[in-house]
Amino acid sequence: MADDVASKYSQQKKQHDLLAKNRLLGLTENLYDQFVDEIVPNVSISSRTKNNIEYSEKSDVWVYGDRETQRTAKTVKGAFQLLKTVHSIDFLVKNHLAQDRGSTLRELYYISENWDIAKFREQAESNRLIEDLEIITALQREYFHMRPEEDGATMFGPIRIREETKRGARVIHCQEDIGESGYQIPFNVENIEFLDHDAKFIIAIETGGMYARLIENGFDEKYNAILVHLKGQPARSTRRLIKRMNEELGIPVVVFTDGDPWSYRIFASVAYGAIKSAHLSEFMATPAAKFIGVQPSDIVEYELSTDKLTDKDIDALRSELTDPRFANDYWKEQISLQLSIKKKAEQQAFAGKGLDFVTDTYLPNRLSEMDII
Repeated sequence: MADDVASKYSQQKKQHDLLAKNRLLGLTENLYDQFVDEIVPNVSISSRTKNNIEYSEKSDVWVYGDRETQRTAKTVKGAFQLLKTVHSIDFLVKNHLAQDRGSTLRELYYISENWDIAKFREQAESNRLIEDLEIITALQREYFHMRPEEDGATMFGPIRIREETKRGARVIHCQEDIGESGYQIPFNVENIEFLDHDAKFIIAIETGGMYARLIENGFDEKYNAILVHLKGQPARSTRRLIKRMNEELGIPVVVFTDGDPWSYRIFASVAYGAIKSAHLSEFMATPAAKFIGVQPSDIVEYELSTDKLTDKDIDALRSELTDPRFANDYWKEQISLQLSIKKKAEQQAFAGKGLDFVTDTYLPNRLSEMDII
């Protein structure tokens, strides 16, 4: 059985590598053909702005619309961008795909030091170029063997998985076979096979403190819940794993964050897709995900300890009122209430009512209201 699984993932990986190679080389061939045809080399890319995201009825998530920007050699800046694009593709094809190697985004920035005038001036520039390649090829950067710099998030709960690694397949129960910090989510979650589970729902949690509180209080055992630590703005692998568990296993998803505008955007990235990565929304977003809180109405109802909204908070909330991802009655009501009370609250504010209040009272009440339990 293990050999069959290994063979399956090995074949899948070969297919992904070949697809990535063909699409990357297809881009360079298109640029070459433009030279031959005496056309100024150019590449069109979807505009990555709030004004260019639209709702997809097909996938129920927010994706990029028809607005495009152009990378063109008509300007010196544009010519340098295309030069760096070709150098990057050459590196990805010859080093990553041909040799089955990988690099982090940070390493790519330093690798470019050897590219003479094509080297990147800062890491943000190389990061954007990899995002451009994702949009143009309609592939995720994992297909290029690009790894994130940061450690993965973790999950804890009643699910057994098989993870295919370079050292062979590993079967892991995410409660019984791991420590209290949880199972660390790998950067490429396509190498995970779900074996069996007893989960009733998934709760994605913004902060490490609240994640640890739920584990310590046995919330996962009492409610058969899979706890996922988002670590703030969630990594792509975290969002992809949540989507897979929701769609492939039919497990409902709820998201628990702080009560401030930045945390609402964390929820939006899980449920609707992030503006910066709207080209991957259909791959990573979980439109069925629901927001538990902290809601502005919770701040009022439970008289939570709060901080005053800063000017930046207020500007962010007003911006969300014009954000199409928040264009429904629920969010308009909650955001308007927060602008009215001018307060925000952290998840840990529930501790003021006792260490067990969040797991014994608040979450069960909200989950019941949402028909999750």
